[in-house]
Amino acid sequence: MKISLIDLYNVELPYSGGVYHLSGGRTYESFDASIVRITCDDGTEGWGESTPFGSTYIAAHSLGTRAGIAELAPALLGRDPRQTDRIADLMDSILIGHNHAKTALDVACWDAFGKSVGLPVCELLGGSTDVPLPMISSIHAGDPEEMRARVADHRARGYLGHSIKIGSLDREGGPALDAERITACLADRRPGEFFLADANGGMLPETALRMIQMLPSGLDFAIEAPCATWRETKSLRRRCPYPIVIDELAQLDADIALIAAEDIADGIGLKISKAGGLTPGRRHRDICRAAGLTVSVQDTVGSSIAFAAILQLGATVPERLLRSVLNCEDMVTLKTAQLDLQRIEGGVLPGGSPGLGITVDEDVLGDPDMTWGD
Repeated sequence: MKISLIDLYNVELPYSGGVYHLSGGRTYESFDASIVRITCDDGTEGWGESTPFGSTYIAAHSLGTRAGIAELAPALLGRDPRQTDRIADLMDSILIGHNHAKTALDVACWDAFGKSVGLPVCELLGGSTDVPLPMISSIHAGDPEEMRARVADHRARGYLGHSIKIGSLDREGGPALDAERITACLADRRPGEFFLADANGGMLPETALRMIQMLPSGLDFAIEAPCATWRETKSLRRRCPYPIVIDELAQLDADIALIAAEDIADGIGLKISKAGGLTPGRRHRDICRAAGLTVSVQDTVGSSIAFAAILQLGATVPERLLRSVLNCEDMVTLKTAQLDLQRIEGGVLPGGSPGLGITVDEDVLGDPDMTWGD
């Protein structure tokens, strides 16, 4: 079984909420997806996706994703996609960094692997826990009561986790506004719900500490990605009464090891494209398990294809460590695939279909932008 053909598609994914507001005045109205199909010499196909959250979230952007795939794809022709670690090693030897470019190819290999043996990818990654995966909302920054209403809307749709975006500049309302946002969003908290106050690296230790001092006592939440650098995060860690979760800074195996070794945080946001695919994502899961770090399995954003990969990896995280999975499919209006999943009280689980469990709508994708191979 060898890869004989690789197709790359470029698809625009409009944000389902109109305009997404992030810390520091960053806004997004749509997301640029790079979707890959690998075809093997026996006819087996595998699909993968990488959709950066614009160009101001981490050091990744859609044009760079496609340029990286163009650099990597020719070398994968003739390779066995089931040798996922060897594929990952090969990509690392060809292109330093650029995890977002490697992700679509890596995930496509796992999809083909699962189809070739008739198993869902989660079984190849260690096996599903069969415990429903709680979904987390993504509540972009806005007026506190309007954010509270969006939390309520997601709660009504079965979401148990809520990621509240904070990180206002002083001219926008600063720490006082962020404290109001957190307080409002937690006002109607239900048993079993999990809340993150996510600054996406948009705060300084000073602004985070000012915000914390304005919060009422007794609120139960974790602060995610408060600061943009390790130094700032470590400085805040020493003085913060709330659990800290690392997101944007946790990209490499070494980053997860550093978090554990220096006790910088209590959990991570494991975004598959940020990690470089399911192969390194599996390693991040295992380091977290060994260190007792909680995990939310997510992606920067994406369509049904990205959500399928999230489900497959999320299903393998032990229940006591898994905080949530991100339904990124719900964040965009374009549906790229039909997804085999189980909706169960308390969350979701991947169905039993082989590979990622998706049927891609090729009419939605259109013609490939680039092709390598026969």
